[in-house]
Amino acid sequence: MKSHKGMRPQDIVVLLKIFSLGDQEWRSKDLSSSLFISQSEVSESLNRSLYAGLIDVDKKTIQKSALFGLLVYGLRYMFPVQAGTLARGIPTAASAPILKDDFPNETSLVWPDPTMETRGLLIEPLYANVVEAVKLDAVLYELLALAETFRVGNEKQLARAKELLSNIFGQGDDYISC
Repeated sequence: MKSHKGMRPQDIVVLLKIFSLGDQEWRSKDLSSSLFISQSEVSESLNRSLYAGLIDVDKKTIQKSALFGLLVYGLRYMFPVQAGTLARGIPTAASAPILKDDFPNETSLVWPDPTMETRGLLIEPLYANVVEAVKLDAVLYELLALAETFRVGNEKQLARAKELLSNIFGQGDDYISC
C-alpha cells in the first residue's frame, strides 16, 4: 500500500457515494463514471479511507460512526470554505431541499453551475465534479448538501444537519428523503 499522505476532499465524496448506493453492487469503474473521477483516483481514495478507518477491508462497507464523526466534527477544519461571490448554481448546505424548509430566510448558498436558475453565494464544492455527480443521484445530493452544512453552517444549521445525518446513518428515525 502507498504511504498515507492524509485525506483528500474527493474521499468524502467517494464515501458518501458508496453510502448512497446502499446494498447495490458496484465496482470502482461504476464509482468513477458516476462521480466523474478516474478509476485510479477512486482506488487511491478507497486506500486512504481504509487507512483512516472509514471503510472496512472489503473497501465496500462504510464505517458509519467514523464517517459520521468526521463529517460532523472534522470536515469544517479539514476542508474549510467560505461563501464567495453571487453566482448561479445548485443550492447547497442550508439552501438545499433537505434543509431549506428549516431555514427559509437564510442567504442562498450554491455550488457553481451557470445552467441553473438559482442565485446565491458561491461555495466551492469538495470536488469539482460534485455538480455533475449530484445531478445523477438525489441521495448523494442530500448527503453532500449536509456535508456542506458542516463546512459553512451556523449553530442551528449544524444541529439540524447532525440530527438528519444521524437519522440517515440509522441512528434515528426522523429522516424523510426529499
